[in-house]
Order: sequence, then structure tokens, then C-alpha cells
Amino acid sequence: MSATFVEVADRVYVLRRHLLDVNSTLIVGDTAALVVDTGATAADATELVAAARRLTGRPWSVVNTHHHFDHCFGNRTVAGDPPAEVWAHQEAARLLRRPVEVIRAEAYQEMAASHPRLAERLNQAAVHPPDRTVTRTATVDLGGRTAQLWHPGRGHTIGDLVVHVPDADVLIAGDLVEQGAPPTFDDAYPLEWPDTVAEMLRRLGPASVVVPGHGACVDAAFVQAQHTDLVALDWLIRQGHADGAPVDRVAAEAPFGPQVAAVAIARGYAELGNRA
Repeated sequence: MSATFVEVADRVYVLRRHLLDVNSTLIVGDTAALVVDTGATAADATELVAAARRLTGRPWSVVNTHHHFDHCFGNRTVAGDPPAEVWAHQEAARLLRRPVEVIRAEAYQEMAASHPRLAERLNQAAVHPPDRTVTRTATVDLGGRTAQLWHPGRGHTIGDLVVHVPDADVLIAGDLVEQGAPPTFDDAYPLEWPDTVAEMLRRLGPASVVVPGHGACVDAAFVQAQHTDLVALDWLIRQGHADGAPVDRVAAEAPFGPQVAAVAIARGYAELGNRA
């Protein structure tokens, strides 16, 4: 069965993939379109392009919500030839401009144990870095509507970027919001993530549609509940560090499960230790 976009708001479509449950989003305006996140492989991206072209023939540009492979390794295929603009936060772009061998190795190591066949493909992937960068905000004119690119702060990564479509009341959150699985903290900023999500919540109304990086679309209430858990985790990290409590003991009390929380707590402890 071919990949298919589903309309979640006026001319805003989401393609949800079975592998890694990752989302790509298509926003269509009167004269142009925008593709947010391009998938993990060239094959993913080829399916994405075919599905998007069934909906629009308009020229598009691309946004990466962050630098992780499952959101950007399809850039070259989706950007086309000659390539369309690819947007990202400046820090995400910096990370994607490192030597390709380093970027591939990180992706391979992440997937080698759980998805070895995917890992092998990632080890051969083309990496197409963003060529347009955002420090805080930027606006992409799609003709008759705009997409607002916005860095609300650090959280899941150093360079998270969200996309707001005001006229459709849609926020594309990347991995700052996760549905169906807990957030991941491997290179996250757990002490800043709650404030970053709080910034996002200020733009959301009760009827807003939020597209997470993975999983089904959610609403503001879901984001608020995840924010509450992130705040609780932040408090446990700070209290545990002040008490000298071991990571595993704090993780046993934390949201998101002890294995996931242990990664966040270790990162938080390291950050607090560096501030001393």
C-alpha cells in the first residue's frame, strides 16, 4: 500500500509512517507548498514526493524540525534537482554540515541493535544539509497563507524548530511533543524542555491541532499533560542532584519510565554539575 497523506486541517496534510511512526507534513498555499520533515531514507522520501504530488503540483520548500536522521535523511530526494530551499534552525544546520561519515555513524549506531536493515541503509545515506537557517523566527509565504518557523527554545535537541500555520490553527511540533511513546533524551536539554513547551502552549487554543514528531495528531490538552510530566521530571532532577541521589533511584520515581528517565536525569545532573 502506497504512503498517503491525511488532511488534518484546511490544506494541511500528515503522512504517518509505520517504521518509527514518524510524521511528515505538507502545507499547501495558493502558489507554493511546504514539506516538513522528509523521512529516514531516500525510499521514504520517494514515497513522500509521490503522495504529495497527488495533492499539489505547486513548487515547495522543505523544513527540518531538527537534525535527527528520521526527520531529514530524505532531504535530497524531496528537495529535488535543482534543489528547493531547505530550512532548519541554525544549530540543526550546523550539525548536518559535519562530515557525512560522522552523521551516518551516529544514525547507524542508534538503529543497529533494533533495526539492523535500516541501519545499513543509513550508513549509505546521502545527507543534504539545510541552506536556509532560523535563529528565532522566519516566515515562509505560500501565497494566501503563511507558515511561521519558530525556535521556542531547546528541548529535544539544541536546534528544535516548530512550524505554525495560523490560519489553520495547526502547530507542527517535531519531537518536542511525542505521542505513542515517551520523549527521548539522548541529546536533549531536560532542564529547558519544560519552558520550551510552555512557550508553545501560549500559541495553542483549545481547538488547535498539534502534529507530533511521531504518532497521532494531538490537541493542546495532550501537550499540557506532557508539559506537566516534563516539569515533574525537571523537579526530580534538580532535587536529586541537590540530595546527591543516584540516577537509578530518582529514575524509579520519574515520569516516562525508569529507562527513559535515567537518560534525562544523567544529562540533567551533568548540566547542573557544570554550573557549579
